[in-house]
Amino acid sequence: MDASPAAESVTSLRDRVLRRVRADIISGNAAPGTMYSVPALAEEIGISTTPVREALLELSHHGLITPVRNRGFRVAATTLEDLKNGFALRELLERFAMVSLAEKRLTDTEPLRRLADEIATAVERMDSRAYLEGDRAFHLELVSRLNNSMLTKMIMDLRDGMRLYGMDSAAGRERQVASVAEHYQLIEMASAGETDAIANLIAQHIRSWEPVFTAGLSERLRGTLQGRGR
Repeated sequence: MDASPAAESVTSLRDRVLRRVRADIISGNAAPGTMYSVPALAEEIGISTTPVREALLELSHHGLITPVRNRGFRVAATTLEDLKNGFALRELLERFAMVSLAEKRLTDTEPLRRLADEIATAVERMDSRAYLEGDRAFHLELVSRLNNSMLTKMIMDLRDGMRLYGMDSAAGRERQVASVAEHYQLIEMASAGETDAIANLIAQHIRSWEPVFTAGLSERLRGTLQGRGR
């Protein structure tokens, strides 16, 4: 049971549940078809049902889970085509965002450096959940510096809806290690106004994950088909 839930607001509790469930789904720990019951999850965490219900409803709006009447929320399935399209859109939007940020010249980099440090620590500890949360926080902070709420929402919705199967594979661990330096490089390039360099780096930063996630999802889909054939 989590410590001192009563001291937290409903909003912070909702965000805590949202982060946990989203990490479980996108990492593949909660497979497609997994059911989330509001009362059961609230009891497990040790909080009221209100923030749990709000968190699950928000995740359903992003397409990660689907409401099932009188049962709860079911983790939605995804396809290789969904993954391919997600990478294409992410590269397009995040490349534009990073070039725009470099043109503007990033300032006040200390908050971003702290987030990059948290990612590095998560990698050292081989803590994939902390890595996912740190990486999301870093890119949210980075994109938010453009003060374009529509672009920020589009980018984060794409990130939040992508299934990151294979995070804990050998290739996934290797990619996590390589990404640590890239976060610091993004900060430096955005600060120095290096538009061409940052465009290339963000494309690499995104696309280098594609074979990892594709292999992980392919393996998951093969397992599902084999299970149905039994």
